[in-house]
Amino acid sequence: MIATETLTAPRTAAPAQPTLPKGLAGTPDDKEMLRAAVELTRDIATARPEIYWPDMLLSAALGYAALVGAILLENPALAVLSGIVSAFAFYRALLFIHELTHIHKTALPGFRFGWNLLIGIPMLIPSLMYEGVHTLHHARTRYGTAEDPEYLPLALMKPWSLPLFTVTALLLPVGLILRFAVLVPLGVIIPPLRKLVWERASSLSINPEFRRRPPEGDFAKMVFWQELGASLWAISLLGWSATHSWRPLLIGLAVVSLTALLNQIRTLVAHLWENEGDAMTVTGQYLDSVNVPPPALMAPLWAPVGLRYHALHHLLPSMPYHSLDEAHRRITAHLGGVSTYEKSNYTGLLPLIGRLARSTMLAR
Repeated sequence: MIATETLTAPRTAAPAQPTLPKGLAGTPDDKEMLRAAVELTRDIATARPEIYWPDMLLSAALGYAALVGAILLENPALAVLSGIVSAFAFYRALLFIHELTHIHKTALPGFRFGWNLLIGIPMLIPSLMYEGVHTLHHARTRYGTAEDPEYLPLALMKPWSLPLFTVTALLLPVGLILRFAVLVPLGVIIPPLRKLVWERASSLSINPEFRRRPPEGDFAKMVFWQELGASLWAISLLGWSATHSWRPLLIGLAVVSLTALLNQIRTLVAHLWENEGDAMTVTGQYLDSVNVPPPALMAPLWAPVGLRYHALHHLLPSMPYHSLDEAHRRITAHLGGVSTYEKSNYTGLLPLIGRLARSTMLAR
């Protein structure tokens, strides 16, 4: 009897599964949600000048009118109330800087110039402070990493970091006066100072490690004119105050400080701040971000110009602010109540602050 051998194909090892980062950075993309967000909103993705212009102009007008009241009213209570109204109105007007970074350059002719003339330069926050910076926050490979100018793992930091992060915003107007009235003119004759100011003090960023690259091309020209206008304005403010009265300037600085504080509080709850530095999928970025949709009644006040839908904004960065409410309604109706999309919807400001505070208390 002749023995025979059974020949079998050699066993091949199963391909190793890629090791996903921990936390939200390891979230695979929900393709159904991403597809629905794009396909359901194509017809509302155009910025409408008949909404942008009146909204910005009325917000600015109310801000300036209330600021005049804060300066001129003799009744202290009415003056303080007027100052608070001014801060909230300017807060809304200022947040159009966020829209400027996303809308197409040809979408709203003259809007960038008009906003800078009425709001950006008078408040020493020209659009150069955000344009070319905020888009890095939306970059697929940068969000939540050390290269993201607008991200810190606040939820993983110590409890004292939150109040410190918040109150530093009160110093913003003094820093802006110093930048445009002193450092920018000095930088013209001291190039190393110019380089330092541009890299570290030319962006509305929260990451202290962020270093801004030099401007190029048409953007460099825009930076020149905006810095020139803001510097002349800052020097004029100091000169007039020194020869007349410091009171109007000090009241104006107080109003801008309150505006900056409002924005810093909103920033605290714009994300969950749980990423430890790994690049994230789009769905991971969405889940690390926050929507506060209706019926939250106060959200339009503390997160105006569409920023109550910050998570949705990370799905559709170019969607104009006036379309986000309808986009949210359509996506929710399509995906239903149990979906990935629902996981980034929260009920209000205070619960989000409480969640973040509890996270810091558990941080290692």
